[in-house]
Amino acid sequence: MRTPLIDRRDFLRAAGIGFVAAMAPSAWAKTLSTDAVFATAFVKRDGSHGAAILSEAGKVLHAIDLPARGHDVTFDPVSKRSVVFARQPGTFAVVFDHTGRDEPLTIASVSGRHFFGHGVFSTDGALLYATENDFDNAAGVVGVYDARAKFKRIGEFPTYGMGSHELLLLGDGRTIAVANGGIETHPDYGRAELNIATMKPSYVLVDRLTGDLIEKHELPPELHQLSIRHMDADKSGTIWFGCQYRGPRTDRPLLVGRAARGKDLQLLDMPQDVLSGFRNYIGSVAANPAAGTVAVSSPEGNSLAVIDTASGRIVATSALAEVCGVAPDKTSFMATTGTGEIVEAGGAIRSEPDYVWDNHMLRIERVG
Repeated sequence: MRTPLIDRRDFLRAAGIGFVAAMAPSAWAKTLSTDAVFATAFVKRDGSHGAAILSEAGKVLHAIDLPARGHDVTFDPVSKRSVVFARQPGTFAVVFDHTGRDEPLTIASVSGRHFFGHGVFSTDGALLYATENDFDNAAGVVGVYDARAKFKRIGEFPTYGMGSHELLLLGDGRTIAVANGGIETHPDYGRAELNIATMKPSYVLVDRLTGDLIEKHELPPELHQLSIRHMDADKSGTIWFGCQYRGPRTDRPLLVGRAARGKDLQLLDMPQDVLSGFRNYIGSVAANPAAGTVAVSSPEGNSLAVIDTASGRIVATSALAEVCGVAPDKTSFMATTGTGEIVEAGGAIRSEPDYVWDNHMLRIERVG
């Protein structure tokens, strides 16, 4: 059965009206008075979609409407604008300004492409990079958008794999790391995975200026169904990644790994009870450079684990129903769940029963 992509004109109408209506001056005042805010997508109990800005205390400062499910958010500290991306195979992204000075802007994917839910700005804020699916050729690409020209799409370069998901800009400001999940999808078949038997996940480094491949690392053949999905960088620049296994459910492959430039990928051994608790699925990865830790979440296993980045040891675990969104906060992490809970760094839990929080959460430092 063919599943049509979202009509771009319908989205432009829905997103523009809903977003502007949500930007009450009092909400912006609350946003600007906090040390940091957190951005995340959500689905409401009535079936509507949107994105929210949360305070450090887990309070919803304001929410915006989206016509379909969002996924991740990226932020540009230069222009103080954020972009929320549609969940795969969505064809929209929304640019918004936390100060309320500018009206939101919609980015529509070009013909033959859809978004994979993640993006990142260049250090000067001039360019936005987004993982996209060249679905007729079963190839991942990074779309390049000119942030100073209303986010006009000005090009693309390959990810040297398929099923491209999260991407990070490394500390040199030029190298982009991409997690290629290795899974072929096509919007004609919704989110169906078409090549499970022949998957080839990989972690790649690409020069964002030339599009040249710098490094490519694949998992061993026996782990070809271990889809690399999400990543974050610790204070040393090491990339931590989380995987989702598409092989037999009775298997228990290692799910968390680290990547250092010029070295092979290293999967992290961990206690069997912690590993089994993930149920072969890591939904989000977030590093806390100040604390020297990284958190990984599993909504499938209702579990969250915190890892010491220096030793690789598990230092804390939590049982949280449908936990997925996680972001650094002070010396710990804030987390959100699909049951509407917001768990603060100190362990306090705030419930927002009308909200089903989505997969990811982004910490944004003071934006005033």
